[in-house]
Amino acid sequence: MSKESDVSDTIVLGAGMVGVSIAYHLAKRGRSVVLVDRREPGHETSFGNAGIIQREAVAPYPFPRDAKTLMQVVPNRRVDIRYRPTGMLESASALFHYWQNSAPAPYARILPEYASLIGLSTQEHAPMIAAAGADALVSRDGWLELYRTHEAFESRLAKVEPLAKRFGLTYERLDRAALVEQEPDLSQDAIGAILWRDSWTVADPGGLVAAYAEAFKALGGRVIKASVESVEQSAEGWQVETDAGSLEAAELVMAMGPWSGDWLSRLGYRLPLFVKRGYHMHYALKEGHTLKHWVMDAEVGYLLAPMRAGVRLTTGAELANRDAPPDLDQLGAAEAVARQLVPLGERRDETPWKGARPCTSDMKPVIGPAPSHKGLWFAFGHGHQGFTLGPATGRLLGEMMDGESPAIDMAPFRADRF
Repeated sequence: MSKESDVSDTIVLGAGMVGVSIAYHLAKRGRSVVLVDRREPGHETSFGNAGIIQREAVAPYPFPRDAKTLMQVVPNRRVDIRYRPTGMLESASALFHYWQNSAPAPYARILPEYASLIGLSTQEHAPMIAAAGADALVSRDGWLELYRTHEAFESRLAKVEPLAKRFGLTYERLDRAALVEQEPDLSQDAIGAILWRDSWTVADPGGLVAAYAEAFKALGGRVIKASVESVEQSAEGWQVETDAGSLEAAELVMAMGPWSGDWLSRLGYRLPLFVKRGYHMHYALKEGHTLKHWVMDAEVGYLLAPMRAGVRLTTGAELANRDAPPDLDQLGAAEAVARQLVPLGERRDETPWKGARPCTSDMKPVIGPAPSHKGLWFAFGHGHQGFTLGPATGRLLGEMMDGESPAIDMAPFRADRF
């Protein structure tokens, strides 16, 4: 490439849902933007998630603090959470602060801040879905949060009602009979469910990210498939060396998900980041059976999603080193329970997929300017909700980068809060 073609207004590192959405919004604002990733857009963490745009997810996942739950976690046999001692040690400081922030007082402060971001989720996905011509991938029929015991069901509903009133959520309580009308092939283990009406589901999450990337390119944006070798501040702004050549821009956006920390440390930043890993596998349904909704087995801790590739089973969280070899016991445990709930057939993938969710100690993403470097912007740490929050992050960061007043207060998401 010529020197001139390597210069742009903005370089965005990371082509997951967050990075692609940022690139799209910046290009829509008239900037020349280069999007860089070692893989095609949507082929890392954004590829493997549950495929829900979770408008209802106003409450972030806290670290368990009660003794009963902690003692259940210790044997390391649960479906919803597994851990490896090496991973816990590597992230000990971040996990300790995560535990502290899950206490009632700090969590009560974090909740409305986090909810302000989630509140933008579907409304910001909508115009991008339209621009990408991706309506065929998206269903607006909601998803099911399923329960096996009346005690757990009633306890959850007691918490849901005030959250729904406070944050404008729409849901339906389904008893066993109403649930069977929605999903007749669920086993009798399911006694009821919450039908979340505001959230949307996506039949191919990686495909939606790829469609957004095509919409970005239609605005004049460039996608470069390359591995980043160095990131340096220059007199003109930022220089990024890749295995495909050198790139220069006045501004740089770091949106590399669970790999962001690698580059942050080289620039002198020490933020409380850690990962929650997850696995998925696709299955056929036995002949003559159906699954129409995304279904979370809430008391066990896995999710079933009827996608284009088959019924995707996604596990809960695994606290482990990002690059540690896979441990498939958690997936196997989830599959064994899922087969008792839904008539799953054969596996459709040769090997399970493994990915890592980028998390912070206060459950909120980092979105905004780097504290110590002009022209460097952060957008990572979205935890379980990067797929949900990508377009909202793109809008907000675009507003901040152009000196406008963002749609919501962004102080709770700045890197200098730590």
